Amino acid sequence: MKKIVYLIIIIGFLFYVLGFPADSVQAASVGLNLWYENMLPTLLPFSILSYILIQSGILDSFAQTAHRFLGRLFPISSAGIYPLTAGLLFGFPMGSKITADLVQSGKMTREEGQRLFCVCNNISPMFISSFLLNESLKKPQLRVATYLILYVPPLVLYMIWNRKQHFHAPMEKSEKKAASMNFQLIDAGIMNGFETLAKLGGYIMLFAILAQMTTLIPVNHSTLKCLLIGFTEITNGISYTAKQGFLFAYAYPMMIAYTAFGGLSGFAQTASMVKETGFSMLPYLKMKLLCTAISFGLSLLLI
Repeated sequence: MKKIVYLIIIIGFLFYVLGFPADSVQAASVGLNLWYENMLPTLLPFSILSYILIQSGILDSFAQTAHRFLGRLFPISSAGIYPLTAGLLFGFPMGSKITADLVQSGKMTREEGQRLFCVCNNISPMFISSFLLNESLKKPQLRVATYLILYVPPLVLYMIWNRKQHFHAPMEKSEKKAASMNFQLIDAGIMNGFETLAKLGGYIMLFAILAQMTTLIPVNHSTLKCLLIGFTEITNGISYTAKQGFLFAYAYPMMIAYTAFGGLSGFAQTASMVKETGFSMLPYLKMKLLCTAISFGLSLLLI
């Protein structure tokens, strides 16, 4: 069944690219420009440094110190402090990538990684404040409220979900390895960073084309078309919704829903980041849908 679905999608892509070459090129250009101008300069340095910090062992002592305070609030190991914090500060998809790197390096158990990546993979505050609020909605004064609406639900749900769990990093039970740094590690970090960002660029381009394809669906209802585009790829969805001239009370909850979910593009990128760990994507999908519903409801209360 999956093969049939994939075949239909590929054939649909092929017919669209051949039938609407100008639109396809424009959509691909938009996706690649988004990747080049926004994701590459912001995520590549962080991805490289993140790999070096994890593999060198430099991060371990800092994480254990922070865990003495945050561990009392969140059911998390010392290794989980970094992806949880980075996922909130630097945004999607670094939370899932860092979690996967920690599991593969043996510094986090697979069980904790499976649960943690479901909530630490959120859209960055920079994207929310600049593109969503400033550029699209012209409401920069809602920055703090929007942060709370989008970031508090996954943290609270994580605490409820894992209230009876007691996670311990494997390295805490064994002899600690001395931190080390060399050019071989730096080279590996650079290659890992470029590989990661190259994958993201490919996914962004493909889903930008898919989002453009959804505009051809014979749907006259503008709200439904916005939802189709927004839940496919959030940047295109937010931009398209902003151009419809909706009232703020109508547009804001829709854009919040796109952002909380992350789009099918975000789902595919996350699956790519964690595929080597064997994480199930079903809990991730359930958590994202639940967070989307809660954030949507909170946005309605705000307006």
